[in-house]
Amino acid sequence: MEFTCYPAGDRAVTVKFKQEISDDVNRNVIALAKRLEEKTIAGVEECVPAYASLLVYYNPMQLGYAELVETLHQLDTTVDGVSDEKTRVFEIPVLYGGKEGPDLEDVADYHGLTTDDVIRLHCGRKYRIYMLGFTPGFPYLGGLDPRLHTPRLETPRTRIPAGSIGIAGNQTGIYSLSTPGGWRLIGHTPVPLFTPENPENPVLLNAGDYIRFVPVSRTEYERISEEIKDNRYSPRVSDA
Repeated sequence: MEFTCYPAGDRAVTVKFKQEISDDVNRNVIALAKRLEEKTIAGVEECVPAYASLLVYYNPMQLGYAELVETLHQLDTTVDGVSDEKTRVFEIPVLYGGKEGPDLEDVADYHGLTTDDVIRLHCGRKYRIYMLGFTPGFPYLGGLDPRLHTPRLETPRTRIPAGSIGIAGNQTGIYSLSTPGGWRLIGHTPVPLFTPENPENPVLLNAGDYIRFVPVSRTEYERISEEIKDNRYSPRVSDA
């Protein structure tokens, strides 16, 4: 798949693919990032994939812009041959509605659905993690059922608890930190997405992974919360 490179300051290159939100484009973004990481080029410091672009940070004292761009164009961006064993599906437990999902009824009313319909549709598919952004570990997910596409709140909340599950337009996601935000909140997961106290693996999810939401009762939610406090819980992970 074709792409174009642009300088992003004096230490980074933006690699732009076809500008659309699609699995095909995003798979090529992830493929290029993996191939660049596998090549271990001196001077390349970090790759940050997004929906339809890749930001490549480099050290200009070790690697020139033109040299890096030439290397990028020589890499294969097709998904064939890229190792898929690292692609994972995380099962994320969610308590829907109530104080944990204060906008669930509004989303249902907006679409002429019941709250059970919204939960069923939201849990009825797996979601590709296109990118992480906004805050550390916040996953932007693709694949939301069109019957759940809902506009953002007209007035954002000043504080949304970490773990909140939201819908905004044609996207759904999980707040990794407590922040302001305008997404419509339909549930909450006790599973932490960002744990800075764990320096070896502070972010749970990666771009290219998948999420499947699993509804749980309040009793299950509280049990999982206690297990997390005691470091006895890990989300179920399977191969994509």
